[in-house]
Amino acid sequence: MFQESLSDKVAMFNQYANKHKDKQEKNPFTSGLNLEKRTFSKDEYGRPVAGSLTDIRGRKATAHILKEVLELCEIIYQEGTPCRDQPEITAITFGDLFNIYTHISDKCVGLLLRARKQKLVDFEGECLFQRRDDDVPIYLVKPIAEIRDTFKQRLKDMAKETPKS
Repeated sequence: MFQESLSDKVAMFNQYANKHKDKQEKNPFTSGLNLEKRTFSKDEYGRPVAGSLTDIRGRKATAHILKEVLELCEIIYQEGTPCRDQPEITAITFGDLFNIYTHISDKCVGLLLRARKQKLVDFEGECLFQRRDDDVPIYLVKPIAEIRDTFKQRLKDMAKETPKS
């Protein structure tokens, strides 16, 4: 069994204490020191430090949501019907989609809003509500093959950027 000498333990403690002290000196909430204001680029502002656990969790969550949006688009494509005048656009009513998708997930409306923000689907109104908006048509405005390819590429790019934990 490996045993450390007392001086090794003291050195390790002092090293940890010095790191903590340096970090606290830079913390604007710990003292009334006149610290220089930290500057951020537009890309850094409001984002976690690259490679941090928060950054990794955020990337995993983003990848998970991408997969759920793709699954929603797949369901609209499989269960919807092509429009007469534009066969590349598939439509389904909100009521039908809600009944199908709630067996898979309870986040149907949120995913629809996210998919609309990404210009994958379109529907009238700000937000859809069960029963009130059951007859509102939801249109899959991009071909499903294009959506699949785009999402697969985005997931590959995210996998390359995410450090292994």
